[in-house]
Amino acid sequence: MTFRQLFEPLSHTYTYLLGCEQTGQAVLVDPVVPTMDRDLQLIAELGLKLSLTLETHVHADHITSALHLREKTGSKIGFPAVDNLPCADIQIVEDKPVTLGSLNIQPLFTPGHTDDHFCYLIDGKVLTGDCLLIDGCGRTDFQNGDAATLYHSIKQRLFGLDSATLVYPGHDYNGRLVSCIAQEMNRNPRISATTTEAQFVATMAGLALPYPNFIDFAVPGNRLCGVCPDDLPEKMSQYCESMTASPQG
Repeated sequence: MTFRQLFEPLSHTYTYLLGCEQTGQAVLVDPVVPTMDRDLQLIAELGLKLSLTLETHVHADHITSALHLREKTGSKIGFPAVDNLPCADIQIVEDKPVTLGSLNIQPLFTPGHTDDHFCYLIDGKVLTGDCLLIDGCGRTDFQNGDAATLYHSIKQRLFGLDSATLVYPGHDYNGRLVSCIAQEMNRNPRISATTTEAQFVATMAGLALPYPNFIDFAVPGNRLCGVCPDDLPEKMSQYCESMTASPQG
């Protein structure tokens, strides 16, 4: 399997490229509009062809490039089935693997950050989106998020994986690339192996995080599989513009 971790610095988003070396088919997980051209260039350099994009959830901090990529390459769009989006080609559900050539991607339903969140397990790696981060987790105060639900998603679905499973998060704000289940169980300050549900709920309630500055544009745009709004303020235009450089993770 070809595997690349790609970084978009504006929203600190990780996009993941998975490639089947036998068939040349590629999947992008959580692609972002500003780095669309970079992603396509890398796919071409690796001798692959984009067949599918997968979303972990409806994002609030960036616009997915899924729709643009489908228009450019004919790739299909996979979204959580609970969102029931007419623009999606594939509805992601629990216990129904996504297969592409030799790639076998296992969706894990992990709500709590949002009510539609999935993680993706493949070849000893789990792409955790905004559910579990390195030394952290996603916030739970918008998009039908719920701290108790997130607690059980992490404890039961993710901490139940093999302890050596590599954790590749959807974001990192401190330059970190990868963790593992054992590390997060041992030292995650928000939710470790010994954290109780009451402790976690109290921690999340006490964060007092600011309202996301892009959510009112990102959520409706992402529910259309990646449409940049016409009324986007100039100060936020960079969220829908191509970046000239975006370092790989």
